[in-house]
Amino acid sequence: MKSEIKTPLILGLVILAAVIVVSLSLSVLDSHSQQTLGNISDESKTSNAEQKISKLGYKKAPELVGISGYINTLPDELQKKIHNHVVLYDIWTYSCINCVRTLPFITAWDEKYSDQGLLIIGIHSPEFEFEKDIENVKTAVTKYGIHYPVVLDNDKKTWDAFENNYWPRKYIADYEGYIRYDHIGEGGYDETEKVIQKLLKERSDSMGMNMTVSGELIQVNEFEHSLTMTPELYFGYNFASGRNQLGNSEGFIPNQNVTYATPESLTLHHFYLDGTWTNLEGSMRLVSDSGRIVLPYSGKEVNIVTGGEANLKILLDGKLITSETAGEDVDTNGQVHTHYSGLYNIVKTNKSEQHTLEIVVNNPGFEMFTFTFG
Repeated sequence: MKSEIKTPLILGLVILAAVIVVSLSLSVLDSHSQQTLGNISDESKTSNAEQKISKLGYKKAPELVGISGYINTLPDELQKKIHNHVVLYDIWTYSCINCVRTLPFITAWDEKYSDQGLLIIGIHSPEFEFEKDIENVKTAVTKYGIHYPVVLDNDKKTWDAFENNYWPRKYIADYEGYIRYDHIGEGGYDETEKVIQKLLKERSDSMGMNMTVSGELIQVNEFEHSLTMTPELYFGYNFASGRNQLGNSEGFIPNQNVTYATPESLTLHHFYLDGTWTNLEGSMRLVSDSGRIVLPYSGKEVNIVTGGEANLKILLDGKLITSETAGEDVDTNGQVHTHYSGLYNIVKTNKSEQHTLEIVVNNPGFEMFTFTFG
């Protein structure tokens, strides 16, 4: 073969061999790549399977049952919202001071995270009969700036479904409906918000949304409780059973009108009545033209839960309460006008103090349910 023909032939064979080698190499690499991707896919499936298995220890949030009213939502609308959302269920009632103190945090979370997949549902489970009135609840919802859905659990059917025994209580369910967090009472706000952020991130990743959830926490001043304070005091004979702190010797006489006289000697953490009051299951109702409630207490905040319209004169240690110690619902004349059934703040100081509180009532029909403290 001539050299001028032989040389190109050899070069052609070399190029052909190189192409074959490269092709085989790429085939091997592709095979390895497919195997690696397969392994990753298997690992992802295993990871997801493990996640499913890990949720076997969690309960699903129960259905909202026995609901007698809806605020800021409609039944069908609410059910659609629950699907694929992280849901914070807040069991509360509007005359509970512990519930009220949590609301600035809850409303702030609603404003911050509602567009990121968080749904807050206020489950209003009443303690007293007047809290079953939807108009009263609507007034409270407006007062506290609540824009998320609130449902009226007047017969506590949903309360029972959650197996709950406390006010307030917060449950957080992930986007698949599993309860992943449970908190009783006030406090734990940073911890709660971090759980919200974590579950929103899980939701985003699972749904392929690639959403960034900020780790920054909201800044709201938390109420600081006194180390020593008077316990909650109930005026209804049923509520006071087992925790009776009515100091009058006449005591409770269920469903009867009783004329009380305040003794000279008073005991701390006990309340005393003067005048004629009807003993009711959940409250005391003034029958006489005038009456008084006297209470030696310890704490920095005093709240009352009342019913019936009345003007209450507030005295502290025998003198008209001053602006330095007056609560948010006391006017410049040292009076509280109770125009709706609910919670009123009558004393507020910077630190825990001991005082004798006196409430003078001149409105028959006024009802007193409870004292609460802070």
